Amino acid sequence: MAGPEQSQQLQLDYFVLCNEGGKQGNEDAAAALVPESAHLLTYKGAIFTVADGVSSAEAGQEASTTAVRTFIQDYPKTPDTWSVSHSAGQVLSTINLRLYRHSHAFANEMKGQLCTFSTAIIKSHSAHIFHVGDSRVYHWRNGQCQQLTHDHTAHLSQDRHFLARALGMDSNLQLDHQRINLQTHDKLLLSSDGLHEFVSLEAIQEALSAGLSAQATAEQLFALALANGCDDNVSIIVVDIQQLPNENIDDYHEKLTKLPFPPAFSPGMKVDGYEIISELFASSRSHLYLVRDSESGAEMVMKTPSENFSDDTAYIERFIREEWIGSRIESPHVTRIIRQNRPRSFLYYLMEYVEGVNMERWLEINQPIKPARALHILEQVAAGLQAFHDCEAIHQDLKPGNIIIQQEPGTGKETAKIVDFGSVFVAGVAEIFIPIDQESVLGTAAYSDPLYLTGKNSAIQGDVYALATIAYELFTGKLPYGSKIEECKTPSDYDRLRYISARKANPAVPVWLDRALEKGVSFDLQVRYTTLASFLRDIRQPNPEFLRDEVKQSTRGSSLLFWQLLSGFWFVTLLLVIYLFVINRG
Repeated sequence: MAGPEQSQQLQLDYFVLCNEGGKQGNEDAAAALVPESAHLLTYKGAIFTVADGVSSAEAGQEASTTAVRTFIQDYPKTPDTWSVSHSAGQVLSTINLRLYRHSHAFANEMKGQLCTFSTAIIKSHSAHIFHVGDSRVYHWRNGQCQQLTHDHTAHLSQDRHFLARALGMDSNLQLDHQRINLQTHDKLLLSSDGLHEFVSLEAIQEALSAGLSAQATAEQLFALALANGCDDNVSIIVVDIQQLPNENIDDYHEKLTKLPFPPAFSPGMKVDGYEIISELFASSRSHLYLVRDSESGAEMVMKTPSENFSDDTAYIERFIREEWIGSRIESPHVTRIIRQNRPRSFLYYLMEYVEGVNMERWLEINQPIKPARALHILEQVAAGLQAFHDCEAIHQDLKPGNIIIQQEPGTGKETAKIVDFGSVFVAGVAEIFIPIDQESVLGTAAYSDPLYLTGKNSAIQGDVYALATIAYELFTGKLPYGSKIEECKTPSDYDRLRYISARKANPAVPVWLDRALEKGVSFDLQVRYTTLASFLRDIRQPNPEFLRDEVKQSTRGSSLLFWQLLSGFWFVTLLLVIYLFVINRG
C-alpha cells in the first residue's frame, strides 16, 4: 500500500519559554517535539506541551516534569493505526495513574504529585487540544484571539479559588479534548497561569498580531507578565503555522486502521521491503518470522496476527496495543520493538531478533543449576519485568517459553530477555481488566496467577507469582504445586493444592529460601510479596523472620527429642522395676 503523496510538509515557527519568573524555583515544565522523520510528522504530528506543578503539592515540580517528559517520549511511540485522540488519551491515562499512585505511596509525607497539563498536537490540517487544570491554549487567526480551553477551577469567593482537576488528582482522568481546523498563518499559544493571570486577553491578542517571530512574541509576553507584577513561574509556547500539508491524511488513516491480515508467508517472499527468511513460531493466535530488511540488511522478527481472528475487533486492538507497549519499554532484558518508517501493506509489527535458547529448553539442558547461576538469571528476568512495571504495565503471562537465554561468544556470559507482550495489561489504558484468555492459560497454568482464572486483577503480585514459580523451578527443577496444577480448571481445584517444600525436591535449599519461595507463590494476596524488589531481597539473603522460624522449628524439634528420650528412660525404668519385682517374688 503506498503512502499519501505530499508535495509539501508541515512547516512551523515555534518557541518554548519556561522560566521561574517572579517565583523562586520553577515548578513549570514545557516542551515541544517536531519530528524530523517525515513518517512521524505525518502520522503522529508535532507536539507542544505545558504543565504547571500544583504549589500545594510538595512534589509538584516532579509531577510537571514527569508528565511533560513522558508524554513527549510515549505519544510518538503509539501505533500509526491509532487516532490522535486514542493515542493521547491512552498515554495521559497511564501518566495520570502513575502520578496518582506515587502521590498515595508518599501520602504520609504529603508528597502529592499533581500538575495541570495542556497540549496541542498538530497533525495534517488539524490541531488536537488536550487539557486538564488551569494552564491554557489560545488560537489566533486574522487578528482575533480566542481561549480554547476552560479552566478547571472552583471559586469559593471573588479572591479564593482552587483547582478542581489535575493530573494525579484522581485515579480516573477527566480530560478535555477538542479538535480545530487550521489555516496557514494561524497561531497557537500555550501558557501557564504565570502569563494569563497577569496579562489580559487583549494584550495577548495584540502581541500575537504584531507580526513578530515566535521567539520575539514569547519574550515580549514574558516581559509584559513581569512588568505587571508576576510572582509565579511563566511558561509560554508560541506556534506559527507557516505551511500546511497539501493533502489531508484522514482518509488514508482510515484505510490504515483497516489493514488486512497477512497470508501465511514462505521463505523467499517479500513484503514492504522485508524478505521472509524462515518461520520461527506458529500458533492459532500469531506467527513469528525471521525477516531481513532489503535496504539495511538487518535481521529482525516480524509478528503477524492469525487469520483465525480477522473479524475479532478486540483481538485486533490487543495486537496493535502490543506494539505500543513494547515500544515504551526500554531494558536490556526486554526485546526491542523496531519503529517502521515505511507504510504497511498488512497488519504486523517488527522487533529485534534475539538469538539464543528459550528458558524452557535451557532448563532441560542445564539441570541441576548452581544457585549463583540461577540467581544471576533470575535477577535479569526481574529487571526486565520491573521495566514493565515502571511503565504501569503488568506482563500477566511470564513463563520460561517467553524468556530467551543468550550466551555471549567467547566469555560464555548469559543474558536473559523477555520476548513476548501478548498478554500485557496496562493500568490506565484498559477500560476493564481482561484476564488472560482461558485458551492461553491452558498449558501455562503452572506460571500464571490462579487469580486470573477467576477474573481478578492481582496486578504486580500476579507477576511476582510467575517470577517466584520460575525461581522455584531454577532452584529445584520442579514446580511448587507439582504437575497437578496443569489440570486445574476452577478455583476449587486450586484450593485442593498444597505447596511442596523446595527442600523435598532439593535438600540443599535452606529453610529461609524455601520460606521466601512459598511466600512468593502463595495464592493469598495478603501473604504474597507485593513487589519484585521485596521478593528478590529475601532470596538473595536470609530474612530474619524466616531465620526465627527456623530456630523455632529447631527448638520444637529439640524439645520433642528431649521428651522422647525422657519417655524412653522412664519406660526402661518401668521394665526394670517389673523385672526385679518378678525375681523377688520367685
